[in-house]
Amino acid sequence: MEQGEYSLSEREFARIKARVYAVAGISLSDAKRTLVVSRLSKIVRALRLPSFDAYVDYLERGGTAQDGQDFVNALTTNLTRFYREDHHFDHLRTHVANLMAERPRGPRLRIWSAGCSTGQEPYTIGMDLLGAFPELKRWDFRILATDIDTAVLAKAAGGVYPENELTGLSQERARAFERGGDGMIRIPAAVRELVSFKPLNLIGPWPMKGPFDAVFCRNVAIYFDKPTQGEVFGRFAKMMAPEGFLYIGHSENLGSGGDGFRLVGKTIYQSKEKLNRRAA
Repeated sequence: MEQGEYSLSEREFARIKARVYAVAGISLSDAKRTLVVSRLSKIVRALRLPSFDAYVDYLERGGTAQDGQDFVNALTTNLTRFYREDHHFDHLRTHVANLMAERPRGPRLRIWSAGCSTGQEPYTIGMDLLGAFPELKRWDFRILATDIDTAVLAKAAGGVYPENELTGLSQERARAFERGGDGMIRIPAAVRELVSFKPLNLIGPWPMKGPFDAVFCRNVAIYFDKPTQGEVFGRFAKMMAPEGFLYIGHSENLGSGGDGFRLVGKTIYQSKEKLNRRAA
């Protein structure tokens, strides 16, 4: 018997892998069997179904949209923290400083956090940039934060975290957070107002128009296979502002989706589209 009260046959595991790949692009390895049992058993039990086979049948034949979302939410992994991969934020500050020099009247600035999980990444972007450039408050500055997992988006939108999330941050960075009661911290309102949290499946339609001056998609593509990675990164290239930057995870590369970018730093890519096309 596997972990919990349900066993997982090879047939059932294959069906679950095929479904999550089809609906979310997530490629589950054989090493994820225990994770699948652990995370899906409670759903199967709550639905009073006898097996994982019966659960997949239910999703395919009579499950609601929320049932389908619960399936995806259960199989996504959300690991993040404030100021993760610090060099990306150092680079972004330099990029924004250059944009501000080019745009002295303070027009539009758009940043996308794709795969934002519980919100630490987009909030870090907002706090870091407002701390460095207070004049951005007068700009048309917005951060789009998307994730396929609706449960983590709900937590992110609240902007409240345990105080131990500050572990490892400098005193200067820690001071940017508001202290609440019961050992909790809160993202300042000026930062929360910058961020729009939206559900988005990266292998589905992208309703946003862009262009984005910077896109963060870090430690998301590692859950896709190579063809899906190439497709997603290729779509990012079409959403970038001229010479905008894409930031990816430390174990990722663009693969077949890299034609629209050039590598300019550690896991930092710049759009090959030239600035002079802005006037076109």
